[in-house]
Amino acid sequence: MKVIPLASESLGVRSLAIFIKIGVVGILIDPGVALGPKRYSLSPAEAELTALREARERIQNYSKEATMVTISHYHYDHHTPFFAGIYESSSPERARELYKEKTLFIKHPTENINFSQKKRAWMFLKEAGKIAKEIKYVDGEFFDFGDFIMEFSPAVPHGTEGSKLGFVVMVMVDDGKQRLIHASDIQLLNRASKEWIIKQMPDLLITGGPPTYLEGYRVKEAWSTGLENLNEIIKETNAEVILDHHLIRDKRYPEFFEQLEKQALTFARFLKKEDRPLEAYRKELHKIEKGENVEVPFSLS
Repeated sequence: MKVIPLASESLGVRSLAIFIKIGVVGILIDPGVALGPKRYSLSPAEAELTALREARERIQNYSKEATMVTISHYHYDHHTPFFAGIYESSSPERARELYKEKTLFIKHPTENINFSQKKRAWMFLKEAGKIAKEIKYVDGEFFDFGDFIMEFSPAVPHGTEGSKLGFVVMVMVDDGKQRLIHASDIQLLNRASKEWIIKQMPDLLITGGPPTYLEGYRVKEAWSTGLENLNEIIKETNAEVILDHHLIRDKRYPEFFEQLEKQALTFARFLKKEDRPLEAYRKELHKIEKGENVEVPFSLS
């Protein structure tokens, strides 16, 4: 199994998109990319817009090698919608290129879903149904393809129990040599997702971290809960961990990594690149664009 991270916060954008290659089969997981429209009351900096364009091109390029696409939920940083979006770098043409003649394994569009995502799912299926090879609703489903298997979790909360952001599904892929779990927006904050991951005993866990940058505003105890749950997963499974997404929007994220029971990698570090958490440093990036002498802990090239 070859695993290629495509886009995430450590690569300068909002996403947790990856590509998996097993033999001749390519699987594109959560092929969305976006930017936060407002952070620190500021629109995205030019460096973020550049990173967005580059991430979109990577996703589009790898979609040409994919025969399968999985979608964990209907937020725009996890699927590409059929409209022209400024901060998603999407368009109807690009979406059609991405999904055409693919088998889509997607979160159920009407069950265990909030109103916002149900509306987005309806809009997505209205167009995807015309061009996809096949569409499968996957909540809690198992698939055997001979050379590998895929199993999807039941719908679990997007973050904490009772989250107004709805539900997501996780996916496990096992080729007989490696067992991988992609756990997008569980945020490591609910019991159901933690227990499902431990039950699956992955060799590699790719997960979004807790949204600690919202702690005290929209989320309570994100740091302590996320840390406790991830350390329990590590102790029970000994999985290698790739940790990214919401956590990397917080400048303090290196401290979180230091408190883990086992060394984890961001998408960038997995690719042997430096972390470029652009959104976390949006204020500084805007000052740099104005010609001010401000330092950031990563290169701007």
